[in-house]
Amino acid sequence: MSIRELVVLGTASQVPTRTRNHNGYVLLFDDLGILFDPGEGTQRQFSLAGLTMARIHHVCITHAHGDHCLGLPGVLQRRAVDGLTTPVTVHFPAGAAETIARLRHATPFDDTAPVTLRAVDDGGATPMDLGGVVLHAAPLVHGEPTLGWRVQEPDGWRLLPDRLEAVGVPPPLRRRLTTHGEVDVDGRQVRVEEVGVRRPGQSMAFVMDTRDCDGARRLAQDVDLLVIEATFLDDQRALAEEVGHLTAGQAARLARECGARRVVLTHFSQRYPDLAGHLEEARAHAPGLDLTVAQDLMRIPLPPRRAE
Repeated sequence: MSIRELVVLGTASQVPTRTRNHNGYVLLFDDLGILFDPGEGTQRQFSLAGLTMARIHHVCITHAHGDHCLGLPGVLQRRAVDGLTTPVTVHFPAGAAETIARLRHATPFDDTAPVTLRAVDDGGATPMDLGGVVLHAAPLVHGEPTLGWRVQEPDGWRLLPDRLEAVGVPPPLRRRLTTHGEVDVDGRQVRVEEVGVRRPGQSMAFVMDTRDCDGARRLAQDVDLLVIEATFLDDQRALAEEVGHLTAGQAARLARECGARRVVLTHFSQRYPDLAGHLEEARAHAPGLDLTVAQDLMRIPLPPRRAE
């Protein structure tokens, strides 16, 4: 059975607390693993979450502030210590290239695990096929060059057994039918539309350290799972605007207006030891929203597929 879930490694913003590690989020999407914004302590949080570095194939970094990337050296070096030989690609804004290159070789180690550094234009226009899903980026508004990320599974097909039997498509040809759109059965071309129904692809968006902006809304539009920062509460909205962050109310309203299906609030300021206010404020701005105030080591599944 495939696993599609978010593993929350850390939920702190600038300063970690006794109960919140710095940022870190892993999307498990079938056999694919994507690590987002590894802050300090990520390597240890992997152990606490029961994850291995072998599960990670890509790392996506929003920007070069320390709480979003200082865990990268430990992640890459741990992969080498574990003897991993499978490649990993690190995606990041082009404006952060110098910082990421320094982190890549922050200290000497036996560098045996292949690592590709992929600088993405700060406009975020070029998607990348990760094999089964496509990685999109969009610019966010913060003090440093910042990108948000969206993982999108293309729409597919669900084949209907009774229709397959009716037109005589044998099992060996059925995978080809979904990938090529048609197959030859005894001299007759059978199209996938005849024997299947559309299966909407699933999606996840990661919006971190930003004011409300067009890029954040493009990423969040109709997404199945939205992970979004909620650093402050509305009574600190002026400060949030000044430093390029969202409040819980702003994040919830953005999610509701964009049609996000399941929403995870995270990246909390150390000034809030109790997050009950974040939940209350978010629900006030978006009644009925499928909403979670994240805690370290939570596992949050993607919601069921949308109907066609």
